[in-house]
Amino acid sequence: MQLDHNGYYPLPPGKVAALVTYLEMTERPPAAALRDRPDLSLRRVAAPDLDWYRDLFRRIGTDWLWFGRLVMPDEQVRATITHPLVEVHALTWDGRDEGVVELDRREAPDIEIAYFGVTPALLGQGAGRWLMLRALAAAWAYDPRRVLVHTCSLDHPQALQFYIRSGFRPYARAVEVADDPRLVGLAPRDSARWLPLIENSDR
Repeated sequence: MQLDHNGYYPLPPGKVAALVTYLEMTERPPAAALRDRPDLSLRRVAAPDLDWYRDLFRRIGTDWLWFGRLVMPDEQVRATITHPLVEVHALTWDGRDEGVVELDRREAPDIEIAYFGVTPALLGQGAGRWLMLRALAAAWAYDPRRVLVHTCSLDHPQALQFYIRSGFRPYARAVEVADDPRLVGLAPRDSARWLPLIENSDR
């Protein structure tokens, strides 16, 4: 789909479109006081199990139509999350993994927060802020040129402002068109109810 001119562009049947915003942080953020959260802990998962990873990925991202790691073949996902320059960190809440931070250092000197999120059980409880402060500390420990992250219009409605408040600056946009995960079996048909499901149609 070429967006050479202003206007409306119809999507093919079965597709969804998202406005992607790319953000960067070019300076180490000032140290911030961390609220004591004895119910939360963060650990690096040295050799993530594929089933464990995909279960957590789905529990965090299903309602936001995360599909990136679901459309990839098993071996490609496994090779990515076990790569020596990719770090998967799990947020544990009362003994259960309920969040993830994935740091990708393969494009040095930049580091990308490839995936970041918490499950619905922790939304609105300050866990995201707690997790972000630790994610940034882990990323800046490598003294990168930039820390990168991106979000899109299918994500949590507060995600973009959350990243901006965390110190990231938007620098680019793109439009992503993909198969609706609900129509290809990657997400339950009743997920993401805020986005109407439009069936394939000849109309």
